[in-house]
Amino acid sequence: MENNPSSSRTDRKTIERNRRNQMKALYSQLQSLIPNQTSREVTSLPDQLDEAANYIKRLQTKLERMKEKKNNLMGIHEKSNASTNCGMMMGFKPPQIEIHEVGSALEVVLKTGLDFQFMFNETIRVLHEEGAEIVNASFTVVEDTVFHTIHSKVGDSALGYGAAGIYERLKKFVSDAN
Repeated sequence: MENNPSSSRTDRKTIERNRRNQMKALYSQLQSLIPNQTSREVTSLPDQLDEAANYIKRLQTKLERMKEKKNNLMGIHEKSNASTNCGMMMGFKPPQIEIHEVGSALEVVLKTGLDFQFMFNETIRVLHEEGAEIVNASFTVVEDTVFHTIHSKVGDSALGYGAAGIYERLKKFVSDAN
């Protein structure tokens, strides 16, 4: 019976040694994932954990800044408009389209807010699909409105519809975006 207490004690020591070795390996792995800003000095375990926690906090802050920058670049604004005070997003303007046909020339004027930048590309795509030849395309930004102007040539054979088909598709596209 005396062997049981000593073997039990030996088992506990072995288990504890294995646990410490595993923890040491995990701390080492954690340290290898954190960029070390000081020279490769040996740092204490609490300092390593503090450094890891600070690094994670910096990454979270950087991620939030990058998300905000992405949203700004994509035109998503979450500031409420004080003049309407109804929860509308600032810079939100439903797109409007004007199409003028003069002979075989077609002028498309697309007015959007800063939040509908993708519509210019889609308008060009629709014109191209309908067989229109883009002659000139430009845009102007005035405060929170973007004016896109596209000049194109359209033949009556443009998918059999000519300017009327293009007009209908673009009107439908813009109304679907609202």
